[in-house]
Amino acid sequence: MKSLVFVHGYLGGGQQWADQIEAFSDQFRVITPDLPGFGDNNALQTPETIRGLAQYVLDELDRLEVSQFHLVGHSMGGMIVQEMVALAPQRVDKLVLYGTGPVGIMPGRFETIDESRRGVEQRGVEETGRRIAATWFQHGESANGYQVCADLAVKATPQAALAGLSAMENWSGVAALSRIACETLVLWGDGDRAYLWSQPQQLWNEIAGAQLAVVPECSHAVHLEKPGLFNAMLQDFLGSG
Repeated sequence: MKSLVFVHGYLGGGQQWADQIEAFSDQFRVITPDLPGFGDNNALQTPETIRGLAQYVLDELDRLEVSQFHLVGHSMGGMIVQEMVALAPQRVDKLVLYGTGPVGIMPGRFETIDESRRGVEQRGVEETGRRIAATWFQHGESANGYQVCADLAVKATPQAALAGLSAMENWSGVAALSRIACETLVLWGDGDRAYLWSQPQQLWNEIAGAQLAVVPECSHAVHLEKPGLFNAMLQDFLGSG
């Protein structure tokens, strides 16, 4: 059975993929790791580079004896999976870059990296995490999936929250886009306030043969806002295996 790996983003966790686990487990071995410092791995120290996080996921897949896999990366996880492809291109069959972009300093983000950093330092992870999670949904805290993200966000340690921001701030995958050779889908919600259109557009334009799916009336968490549509698009791209 082919493996399907989902990599969560900043302040996220593997539990956010519950709908995808249910939808795809009959067809794939679904793997949803918690990054170090986040979710149920919050006892671990978080690397301060995207490459370090990518190597962590690859090491986890080695531990699980998974050599070949389809790969989905969301938000900061989309940066991580771009690095995974750079480190181990022969292992990735199909790639989904979801709600993400090729640079870590996101132009037009709802707030700058420095503002998020000050929030963590001055108001703590819980308040900052809940506030940031609300920006991921069209309807903020009243959205159906908000509480899942908020509960995961507050699990992150202060070290993880700050390390994740530094990792994004110091990363760019632009130079590597032309070397991504696997079949790729770029997926984006048209109301995304973290990654404005210029970011998925650059992925789509610079990765050879990349496909594009734009979901209307969604923000940053399409898989929670419209899980049925998200899953259908993913199924269409992945096919039968």
